[in-house]
Amino acid sequence: MSHIIRIDHVAIVVDDIPATLGFWRDGLGLQVTHVEDVPDQESVVAFLPTGNSEVELVKPSSATSGVARFLARRGPGLHHICFEVSDLEGCLARLAQQGVRLIDPTPVIGTGGKRIAFIHPEGTHGVLVELYELTQEEPEIRLARARTLADRVLGEGQAMVSGVVGFLRSLRGGGASGNGEPPGADEGGGPRGDML
Repeated sequence: MSHIIRIDHVAIVVDDIPATLGFWRDGLGLQVTHVEDVPDQESVVAFLPTGNSEVELVKPSSATSGVARFLARRGPGLHHICFEVSDLEGCLARLAQQGVRLIDPTPVIGTGGKRIAFIHPEGTHGVLVELYELTQEEPEIRLARARTLADRVLGEGQAMVSGVVGFLRSLRGGGASGNGEPPGADEGGGPRGDML
């Protein structure tokens, strides 16, 4: 028979992860271990461990996701609590037999490759509950997602650097001198006579 192992995480929906970190990281001292893009859930998640559990800051990455609809209806705040279970299918079967409304009657893959299923708040007296079971693939999937996010951040960073370099060159008159010196410098690096 399936049993609850621990509270895995508490998920909080936010509209701005960096702004929210002002409280969770800077105020409470929780550290962000990583940020993960979760395309199938149309969200970005920041993970902040606390003991044997985590706080997850969840930001929608599209306007059409369930998280975005939640944020639009209720604003930022507590989204769900997640329990790690020993046998996800067994737990779902037992809940279904008891007539509990399940959002996911069978497990789906969530953040980091976890096998998860959500229970509708109607069946839990108002709280969205996630159940999760650890898989052997979880570390590999989490690493692949982290690499994807890192590649995206690097790409955006390179585009930003290119824009800044172009802007700085335009300030120098397009870099026409070709010597890498600012306008007004001669070949020796001193001021040009016509600029005095």
